Amino acid sequence: MKLVLFDIDGTLLRSGGAGRRSMERALGGIFGTTGDDEYHYDGKTDKQIVRELMQRAGKDPAHVEDKMTELLDEYLAGLNDALKMEQHRVMLYPGIPEILDALESQDNIILGLLTGNIEAGARTKLVAAGLDPDRFRVNAFGSDHAHRPELPAIAQRRAREMLGVDVAGDRIVVIGDTPADIDCGRSIGARAIGVATGRYSIEELASHSPYAVFEDLSDTHTVLQTILDA
Repeated sequence: MKLVLFDIDGTLLRSGGAGRRSMERALGGIFGTTGDDEYHYDGKTDKQIVRELMQRAGKDPAHVEDKMTELLDEYLAGLNDALKMEQHRVMLYPGIPEILDALESQDNIILGLLTGNIEAGARTKLVAAGLDPDRFRVNAFGSDHAHRPELPAIAQRRAREMLGVDVAGDRIVVIGDTPADIDCGRSIGARAIGVATGRYSIEELASHSPYAVFEDLSDTHTVLQTILDA
C-alpha cells in the first residue's frame, strides 16, 4: 500500500490570494499589524506564519499564543467570506482532477493531504475549488503541528489508526510546490515529487533532490507512473 499526500496551496489549487488577505485582516484586527509585507507564506503552517510574522513585528510571544485560537477563528471567518465572494478566482491547477481520479482507481493507493493549512481552512479551500475533502482519507494539517517536518509521521500514524494500514516511510509520497514539501518527509524516508505550479521554478525545486519534479501534473500517465514507481 502507498500513501500519496498532496499539498493544497500552489499544488492542488490557487485561491487568488484569499488566504493571505484573510490572515492579514485577522492579524491587523487582533494585533494591530499584518507584519512584514515581504514575508512568504509558501510551505509554512498557519501557526508558524502567525508566530514568525508577529515575532518580526516585536509582539510578545506569550501574548501571541494567548490570542492564537481567536486569531485563527477570525482568519477562518474571513476566509469563508472571501472564498464565497471570489469563488471565480479559486482554480484547480492543470491535471488535478485527472490525476486524483487516476490515483483513486488504483487498489494500492491511499489519497491524503499534507498541508500547512489548519484543517477547517483546508476543507474550505477544497470545497471552494470543487473538490470533495472526503476524497482524501489520511491527512496531516497545520493544526496538528506547527512544524511541517512533523506532519508526514502524523499521516503515517493516522493510516495505521484509521485504516489499520502500516505504511513504511518509503511508501509515502509527498507532492508539493515548495522546498518545504520536498524536505519534510526525509526523516521517515518518504519520497517527494515537486511541481512548479507555485512560486518556485523546476530548477529551484530540483536543487532539493526530489524523486521527480514536474512543470505541472497535466501529463496524467507520466505522473501516475512516477508516483507508482516512487
